[in-house]
Amino acid sequence: MFLAELQQEEKYAFLELAVLMANIDGNVSFYEGAILNKYKKEMGLEDYQIKGLPIDDILQQFQSERSRNIVLTELFQLIYSDGVFHEKERESVRVIKEHFGFGKGEFENFKDWIEKIKDLSL
Repeated sequence: MFLAELQQEEKYAFLELAVLMANIDGNVSFYEGAILNKYKKEMGLEDYQIKGLPIDDILQQFQSERSRNIVLTELFQLIYSDGVFHEKERESVRVIKEHFGFGKGEFENFKDWIEKIKDLSL
């Protein structure tokens, strides 16, 4: 949806992060796989080889507030795609939220907005 707005290095980092999140529960669902393929196509990274970078290295790539908002928007689409918000996903989102500097109220409002968008796309 918004991934084309990211800088090239941010696109690589986002794909690394998305693959990390999809694999976090030990199982990439059919829905998560489809969304990962959609992300690759949207960013023109169909041939990109995942490096398996650590989350801290990945998150350092997102400097602007806009890119951070894009990352969270797209990640929630991936997380909610299989209908389950796993505890490991929840913990990773907490790490991302803290790294990006989102306050609790700001983050909850953002999360609620994402859930409403998800409901509209059903």
